Amino acid sequence: MALRPLPLDSCIGFAGMVPCSLLLSPDKSMIIYPLGTTIVLRNRNNMRSQEFLQGHTNRVSVVACSKSGRYLASGQLSHQGFSAAIIIWDLPGRKKLHEMSLHKVKVQALDFSCDDEYLISSGGQDDCKLVAWRVSTGIAICGSPVPLDFATAVKFVNNDPHKLVTAGDFKLIVWELDVPNRMLEPQFCDVGRFRRIHTSLVIDAKDEFMYVATHTGDILRVSLGPKLFRNGGPKPIIELGVMSICSTQHGHLLAGGGDGSLTLLENETLRIMERCKLVGAVSSVVLAETHGNSFACYAGTNKSNIYLIKYDGRKQKFMPPELVQSCHYNKINDIAFPAGYSDVFATASTNDVRMWDVRDLKELLRIQVPNEWCDYKDSANQECLCLAFMPDGKSIITGWADGKIRAFGPQTGKLQYTIVDAHSTAGKNKAFQGVTALCPTSDSCRIVSGGVEGRVRVWRVGNQSHSLIASMKEHRGAISGVQVRKNDTECISCSSDGSCIIWDLTRFARNNSFYASTFFKAAMYHPDESQLLTTGTDRKITWWDAYDCQPIRILDGSLTSEVYSIDISPDGAGMVSAGVDREVKLWNYDEGHNYFVGHGHSEPITKVRVSPDQQKIISVGEEGAILIWDYRKPVSNSPPEGKEKEKEKGKEQESKSLCSSPTAPPSPPNQPDSPCPKSPSSKTPSSCLSTSSSKSRRKSTLHIRMKCPKEKTSHKECFTPKNTEDCTQL
Repeated sequence: MALRPLPLDSCIGFAGMVPCSLLLSPDKSMIIYPLGTTIVLRNRNNMRSQEFLQGHTNRVSVVACSKSGRYLASGQLSHQGFSAAIIIWDLPGRKKLHEMSLHKVKVQALDFSCDDEYLISSGGQDDCKLVAWRVSTGIAICGSPVPLDFATAVKFVNNDPHKLVTAGDFKLIVWELDVPNRMLEPQFCDVGRFRRIHTSLVIDAKDEFMYVATHTGDILRVSLGPKLFRNGGPKPIIELGVMSICSTQHGHLLAGGGDGSLTLLENETLRIMERCKLVGAVSSVVLAETHGNSFACYAGTNKSNIYLIKYDGRKQKFMPPELVQSCHYNKINDIAFPAGYSDVFATASTNDVRMWDVRDLKELLRIQVPNEWCDYKDSANQECLCLAFMPDGKSIITGWADGKIRAFGPQTGKLQYTIVDAHSTAGKNKAFQGVTALCPTSDSCRIVSGGVEGRVRVWRVGNQSHSLIASMKEHRGAISGVQVRKNDTECISCSSDGSCIIWDLTRFARNNSFYASTFFKAAMYHPDESQLLTTGTDRKITWWDAYDCQPIRILDGSLTSEVYSIDISPDGAGMVSAGVDREVKLWNYDEGHNYFVGHGHSEPITKVRVSPDQQKIISVGEEGAILIWDYRKPVSNSPPEGKEKEKEKGKEQESKSLCSSPTAPPSPPNQPDSPCPKSPSSKTPSSCLSTSSSKSRRKSTLHIRMKCPKEKTSHKECFTPKNTEDCTQL
């Protein structure tokens, strides 16, 4: 049976590292930006209103919108030596029109002509080609190698569809597109003694001058007629270079700097008129609505933030920037939901811990821990490797790369306590310390943790103090996962040394263990705790019996690469897996069959989770994107064989009765089908030797999940649901 696409409901993120990637539709109603392999179309006034264009197989490297808003073009990255695709989209119809492949490895820049007739594309440093395309057919008109180097920016002039400009390292070239002769004729601009690495460019409305941004931090003003350098500025220059540039309604310039500054410049003298500061290098600037001398613009930064900045023309100053959207800009390590509550979730990344609202897709809380060893780390903040919510909802427990366990209030983010040296080695070697796995017990009085050094430790947590109860050492590699049983008597830990151990939490000794030729990445109990599920670097997903630790079933979780994460739905009927192949796969747990697959990530997926109400699937990746998928019941669309035969018999009997008695009233439609006998084809496969039926597992799971563990708590930091309905939702 063919795999069905897993519906993508919404996403949180912005590819701020892609230059000039933030766009506005011509009617100013929609924000367009890439995220991984997906292009997001988001309503300006409602972040929840999102649409997606999916068709790329790797990270989107550039996007461009036509002047009329009819077309959208996007290019992607590819592996070394392979072609990089360009896709032309029908923007109003939200569908793919053409897919073209002439560039190698990377599509660097794209732009439409003023009449939407032509598209120009530039390849990256491994390609160095400039190609003109006819938009209506998707066929290449002509191409030319870019002299000396590749073009980092390309732009058609505003009033001539056959004239364009490219900017690269040290060179500015004006091209004439000769369509009848299928040629591109270059003309070099004279910039005198200035030698600059150009990043982006903008052309004024009358096609008299072009303004070219540089890595040096200045902007060059060049006339398009004689192709001569006129002047440059500003003074002082913009620190860390000018990353993006756009023009306002009066011709003035908005320049985004690598130091996080957004500068308004006068168009002739290039003097600084006004400046404001943002978080992160400003990689994209786009003009929104205008009112007289006032205007508003959107700015995207490489920290995955999108800001709305308004300029007051009467006061001639910027208003305070408004943060419209934020997300992680680096690898995300873990996800966690509160017990029995699906409206919020928390993520741990290389720089901070953040809490998100699932409904509004907004950031609710951010927790950062300053890095005390900047000589050993690249970031200014500590890296959080794992996190979990306490079952009573009073705290978020987090494991950090410095070997400490920190607990924070879920509403205020205030630090409650710190367990120092929870997992660290003796000496000053910081490479062999860090808390990699956490799991609290159901009574919220103990924490089971795993570390880089291979130890599993149990901690007692109280209102006033915390202490170590036991330390268990049998693993020889880093602990990649820990889970505690519901009765708090046992826990399982998996390690990169190829072993999984079941520990007795009363004797603090090993009860059982099993081994495989893999680096285990995840291990967890089925909701009825009769079976175990593991995955790792061998690409296999393995079912184990929880009593004797014998393998029950072994399947290929991926045909090409490692599987990093798995999760089982609360009812035990389905499971999800994800890994290096960047696919989110939804499986039927009892059948071991993959029914749905979701594409959207551009980097390996590090963690995937099913929400407690079983409505959403959350996946996070190394690119910093958070994708929210609609959960689907992993069953076949086709009816069982018995039902098909009964429906055919019913139709035959109905036709016979109509032929024999034409005056008789017709039988009522939509008669319920009688229960069909179990067909031989629906037998359990021989590879599945499950010791308990799925029905009994689901009944026991339902009885357990109807109890809300947080109804009696009254602590002000307790993360409680908004009403009792949230406690009983399935």
